[in-house]
Amino acid sequence: MKKLLFLAAIAAFAVTSIAAEEADEQVAVEQTQPQQSAIWPAVFAFCEWPASPDVVGLRLTIPYSSRQESVTGIDLGLWGRCKDFEGLQINVFRNDAKDTLAGFQIGLYNTVNRADLFALQAGLINEAQSFRGIQCGLINIAGDGEGFQVGVINRAETLHGFQVGAINVIRDAEVPFLPLVNIGF
Repeated sequence: MKKLLFLAAIAAFAVTSIAAEEADEQVAVEQTQPQQSAIWPAVFAFCEWPASPDVVGLRLTIPYSSRQESVTGIDLGLWGRCKDFEGLQINVFRNDAKDTLAGFQIGLYNTVNRADLFALQAGLINEAQSFRGIQCGLINIAGDGEGFQVGVINRAETLHGFQVGAINVIRDAEVPFLPLVNIGF
């Protein structure tokens, strides 16, 4: 019986020492890998550089930038693209938030998948799959919307709000087309 207890104690000691060595190796591996964190307060983004997941503050994009996943703050330049955006996005040619937008997009061509928090898109062409806010431009296109569309051509699948323009289309409305003003409930 004493031999059995002695062997059990040795086995327990061996298992804990092996687990401790593996934990030490894991910590060493984590310390050698670079930590991904947000860049702030300002970054000059050139094409695919820098490959940071987040930018907080000011991002200058010349000619374009697309490697940052989340941008919070102000985005200025020629062509800005990211996954999630919160703040003011002013790019001359294109503003593109692949997933979510909470804030303002001002440029020639503005696109967003979901602008479910308040958003304003101002440009020649504005597109949103889902938005809550204001689209103001020559052509405004939305999937599901709540708010206002002001432009020459306004189109929405569903809209709870108003359209003001020459051509106003709400595909899911009782009256799908009206010139000048269309209202969706």
